[in-house]
Amino acid sequence: MSALAVDRLDGGAMQVVRLEGARFGGERARDPHRHDYHELIWVREGRGQHLLDGRPFSVRPHTVTVIGRGQVHVFERGEGLHGAVVRFREEGLADGGARRGTPAWLLAGQGGRTVVVPPREAPRLDALIDALGEELQRPPDGHSPELQRHLLSAILLWIERWYDASRTERREADDAEVQLHRRFTRRLEEDFARRHDAAHYAEALGVPAAALSRALAQVTGRGTKDLITERVMLEAARLLRFTDLSVGEIAHRVGFTDPLYFSRAFKRRHDESPQAYRDRARGKSMHA
Repeated sequence: MSALAVDRLDGGAMQVVRLEGARFGGERARDPHRHDYHELIWVREGRGQHLLDGRPFSVRPHTVTVIGRGQVHVFERGEGLHGAVVRFREEGLADGGARRGTPAWLLAGQGGRTVVVPPREAPRLDALIDALGEELQRPPDGHSPELQRHLLSAILLWIERWYDASRTERREADDAEVQLHRRFTRRLEEDFARRHDAAHYAEALGVPAAALSRALAQVTGRGTKDLITERVMLEAARLLRFTDLSVGEIAHRVGFTDPLYFSRAFKRRHDESPQAYRDRARGKSMHA
């Protein structure tokens, strides 16, 4: 199998592509590819299915699928799709995604969130995406970068609002535990391939390690170390499934100096060795 294709966003930090009765699948289906950008897929009408890191996600009307940078994506099938695709790199996020003004946590980790858009909000979302698309098309001036970032930030904040409104357990928007979880997620995306120790993240976030673990457990049901391990092993699984890198090379990519220790850790997480996982995953998904 050839190396995993990487889709790159050329010609700017953002892109808007309108979907007008689009179809995907069959002979037009693409091979799995990895994004070097974030992507929002807004479907006003139509149905289908994505594969994200090999997992199926339904495409339904009045939804936005959030795909984070680094995820392996295939639009497996789609019929009568109307809506838009918004793509952007990190520099497209307001203040690099570091402040509360842009909910970059939505894009982190496993991603693949499908957020339901309330029907009454669909025209506003369409209008805002159109405004961003038109701003990207006009000749740039001194106001262009800031306007583009603010329009994108508004889209992401609306998605966050709809996501929060649909959660099973409603929490206040300023809940300290939720906000700490989101800060942790952003830091984890930056450091997971280099730092696997819970103490590093607690220090970086300026909170006691025990307090961080308690907050994360309250929000996610899992502690700091488990979330770090999950993110590391997610990356390892992506590389095993979609590249020809050796197990040793993958171990190094995700922060292990000892390939044998990596293999043991991976088996504890996935109940099979890295090579067995690769063989099984490809047998089920790569030759369908």
